[in-house]
Amino acid sequence: MIDSARPKSDIPPAGQRSLDVVGVIDQRDGGFPAVSTHYLNGQFVEGIVTKMRGRFVSRWGHILARRALASRLATPVGMNGADWAAMRAQLLLRMGEADAARAMVQSVDSGNFTRSLEDAAMASFVASADPVGLCPITALTAAGRAGWDWDLARAICSSFSDEGSTSMAQLDKALRRGNGAKIDILLAQKFAGAATNARRAVKIEWEDVDALTPWSIGMSFATGLEPPENLRGKAGASYALLAARAPMLPLASRAASADVAGARGVLSSMAMIDLYSQLYTQRDGDGGDNAADEWTRRAETLRSAYVAAAEDDRLEAIRALWGEGSDPDKAYAGLVLTSHAAARILPSEALSDSAAPLISSMLTAGLDRNALKWAPFCPVGSEAWGLMVLANPGRATRVGSEGLNAFADNDDSDESIRSRFLLAGMMGLERVDPAAGRDFAGKLDVDFNRQTRWTRAIDSAAASHNQGLVALLAAFGMQGDRWDRMTPLHLYHIVSALHRVGLDAEARMIAAEAVARV
Repeated sequence: MIDSARPKSDIPPAGQRSLDVVGVIDQRDGGFPAVSTHYLNGQFVEGIVTKMRGRFVSRWGHILARRALASRLATPVGMNGADWAAMRAQLLLRMGEADAARAMVQSVDSGNFTRSLEDAAMASFVASADPVGLCPITALTAAGRAGWDWDLARAICSSFSDEGSTSMAQLDKALRRGNGAKIDILLAQKFAGAATNARRAVKIEWEDVDALTPWSIGMSFATGLEPPENLRGKAGASYALLAARAPMLPLASRAASADVAGARGVLSSMAMIDLYSQLYTQRDGDGGDNAADEWTRRAETLRSAYVAAAEDDRLEAIRALWGEGSDPDKAYAGLVLTSHAAARILPSEALSDSAAPLISSMLTAGLDRNALKWAPFCPVGSEAWGLMVLANPGRATRVGSEGLNAFADNDDSDESIRSRFLLAGMMGLERVDPAAGRDFAGKLDVDFNRQTRWTRAIDSAAASHNQGLVALLAAFGMQGDRWDRMTPLHLYHIVSALHRVGLDAEARMIAAEAVARV
């Protein structure tokens, strides 16, 4: 008897992908060298990746981690290639990178999935609102997997393979037996019903739902629904990071989530600008009916920041988008949003007081050469001067005691953390006189010679010029919710290691971000 669940075709041997090298971004396309992990011990790499929570203090650190995790990398020694993909996909999900996680899962042929990759696939396809993507897996390696989520996935897949009546019967049975949360089953019914002729209306009721789960978030997106505001608020960043990239949601809803995604690095500056451009276009298409809407007004302000005739008006609009700073994510997202507008402001002595935030804004998008135009208007010892020293891609002159002391005199941060980060960045980039750096470190009571297991590991990776491993260890050292959780010692070793292996741009941006955000 032929099993109708099995696929009717298979990948020919010549088209099957090897598990020796797994990932999405090839080195030719900007990924890290595949050999970076070729000789590494699997248990060592697993310890790095699985112990990362996915929250980094640095936006540029998040971007670096995403690039490293998505690269086509050799499978470490003693590890299965499918498991290597699975642990990276799970970390990408913890970072809020649902699309990258799904791409990682899809880099392995369905017939080679392990249990851990099946779990990563379930989470990735649901997070990206694409449960149908699970169908090849449910027909192959996961055909016998137990669990309410796999039962619901198989029922959904049945509805999309001309077995609609069977599918709805399975979901009705799950609802009667309580195999899973009621809201999860109802969402599955609503999605599966779109592929059948059952003409059944499924009413989604949120009143009894206490909290959103990954399944309820992903399936609500897949059915074109938006959960109630109180549930979205309780879910916090876990909801916002998925909603910001969900094309089926209203633009205003995506904009409301974009601040979190932009501040963390999930959305680029151009992605945020494109989102607000669509909001502005929608306003025109609606004949101005949404003029009072908060996000439409914000889109209008962004347009003024770019194209207002008077420079004073552009600068005023930029400052309005920065906000008052009470919400750290929103404040930093404002810098990301205005990065290219800030680059259009003509540097002048009259605007020197605004130089530091304008430079910080430009650096969120990596516009270091635009930022350098402000160098003549940045007095030695000012915050803007410190950012210039760190961000300059071609600086050869080393800073001495005079500049360091002047910066410390102007530093009003708690426990002089900004001065400590400045010194750590300069030392990592080799942009400070060694004697002056040692004296300044003693003045600030910072010991850069202290060694830990992590510092020895990242220094060893840098000594062997292993870019991929340095990037992973740098991400490991940047875990945390706020920059005040970062130590100058960690920042020094991160910047130094990145600089030594040729990742100078990333080293400069992380060092400058540290000074700008404390």
